[in-house]
Amino acid sequence: MKRIITFMLCICMVISLSACGHPQSATKKETIKIGYLPITHAAPLYSEKELNGANIELVKFGSWIDLVDALNSGRIDGASILIELAMKAKEKGIDVKAVALGHKDGNAIISAPEIDQVSDLKGETVAIPHTLSSHNILLHKMLKENNLTQEDINIVEMTPPEMPSALASKEIASYVVAEPFGALGVTLDKGKVLYQSEELWPHSLCCALVLRSDFIKHNSEHAQQFVTNYLKAGKHIEAHEDDAKSFHQTYLNIDEETLNLSLDWISYDALRIEKNDYQELTNSLIEMGLSDNPPTYEAFVDSSFIDHAEVNE
Repeated sequence: MKRIITFMLCICMVISLSACGHPQSATKKETIKIGYLPITHAAPLYSEKELNGANIELVKFGSWIDLVDALNSGRIDGASILIELAMKAKEKGIDVKAVALGHKDGNAIISAPEIDQVSDLKGETVAIPHTLSSHNILLHKMLKENNLTQEDINIVEMTPPEMPSALASKEIASYVVAEPFGALGVTLDKGKVLYQSEELWPHSLCCALVLRSDFIKHNSEHAQQFVTNYLKAGKHIEAHEDDAKSFHQTYLNIDEETLNLSLDWISYDALRIEKNDYQELTNSLIEMGLSDNPPTYEAFVDSSFIDHAEVNE
């Protein structure tokens, strides 16, 4: 009996040591879990899921805070996220890589009908979704261009779905946010466009697709296929308007008029993160005191997946 027990213990030790010697097999995944908020900025994810989605699990979150917590803790493998929040996570030691953009443009500054010019916002309340956001940077640029500062207005953080109704009730005088909530303020006849993002910040960066580095390390082929399909999905919805509307309506509760206007403001066919654009973003974060040491382009952006996808087109 003692010999049998000794033999079984040896077998268990061999299995245990073998597993320790192959950590990749323990972390390799069949399905990639990607977090998102239900906004038009995440449209390439919706498109990819509908077109190629057997190996993708989209995980919906109600707030950026909850999404960031899931990304940082490893409960999801990646996310469509405000790029500034991902940069802050990287700055704090969370090893994530930005592999593509979520979209281009599509961040209108919406104001109440009686606001005719930026100076009319002096002393008024303006809503943004998060201090660490391109929306806050766009607001800063608009004020600066019109000889105002953020101290001249009252800035509040508000969840995107609340903003159109807050404008309608005159709780706020203006807001800047991801789509479709800018377009919704317009189609409800409660607001108007004061500026489009490209007027204030050409080639602005907003939402990015990020992946955890540990996922990339142990699932490189899966990550490559995912990003390749993601880029194709973005181009598909640019070229197929009916599909774009159908995919959005699967993931967003949005009326057709608002969706049409929202899609007019946004594009998905050029999703590479360019170094010059990233540098302007980091300069803005430093200027506004939002980051002391933002990650460098080389440390944060991984363009290898896009490079590989473009070479093999």
